[in-house]
Amino acid sequence: MNRGILLLIMAEFCFAASTVFAKFVTTSSAIPAIEITFCRVFPGMIIAALYMWKTGTSFKPHRVSLIVARAGFNFLALVAFFYAVQYGSVTNANMLNMTYPVFIFLFAPLLKLEGAHKHGALLLIAAMAGIYLVIFPDFTHINIGDLIGLCSGFFAAFSVISLAAAREHDSTVLIVFYLMAIGTVCNAILMAPVFVMPDLRILFLLLGSGLMGVLAQVFLTMGYKDVSAKAGSMVSCSRILFATAMGSFFFAEPLSLRIVCGGLLIIAAIIGVSVQQQKVAATDDQ
Repeated sequence: MNRGILLLIMAEFCFAASTVFAKFVTTSSAIPAIEITFCRVFPGMIIAALYMWKTGTSFKPHRVSLIVARAGFNFLALVAFFYAVQYGSVTNANMLNMTYPVFIFLFAPLLKLEGAHKHGALLLIAAMAGIYLVIFPDFTHINIGDLIGLCSGFFAAFSVISLAAAREHDSTVLIVFYLMAIGTVCNAILMAPVFVMPDLRILFLLLGSGLMGVLAQVFLTMGYKDVSAKAGSMVSCSRILFATAMGSFFFAEPLSLRIVCGGLLIIAAIIGVSVQQQKVAATDDQ
């Protein structure tokens, strides 16, 4: 197997495992999701700062507005994602968070960042049908966790759009540092009023969630050095499969035919979006 693909699969496994640790925290303690996200951003800030200091990288950004936009949308996506895990299921939270490529596909032409894509309407219909089957609202009771999970995908899309713009002016490590630093400050402010002191067992779970998240980012960064964006986007769909298996195994989350069909439609839409974007990129390079 290609080394890059293996690393990306490991990254998606770690992302899914991070949510499992988080779910154990929220189901066995009074600790809120905002406290879990702190364990993701604070270590990342320290690691990025040490790397920049060691390599002599400047901490001065060129386009502050883009970096702040990237950090802000990423923070909203991260917080929404873990609240989706807290109030919903591991399976649905990951499925709905992974809809972000579809939102990018939808909003990029509207923001005039790229042109409209052929077969775009068909892919969006497939994605929306998949989302409907996963959430399956009856309009008398809708799981708040699913709605928050969908919001996490929406915010993640704008986070990625902001990242693409920011990388034209600043280095990846600088963007990551400010992403984590701004996230840490915002997280600390929101966490302070609801902070719950964890016992030793819960602390282990919190650290486990944070560690899995950091490992996932490392594997992701290493993997994309040897894999195209198209192949990487397809491999990223494996997180849905990992999350579904882990949610069913650890929390006995229901795995109905409806949810499976919804997940498959979302995966198909993500792959379709990836193929279309790769074709556009290849045309632009010619």
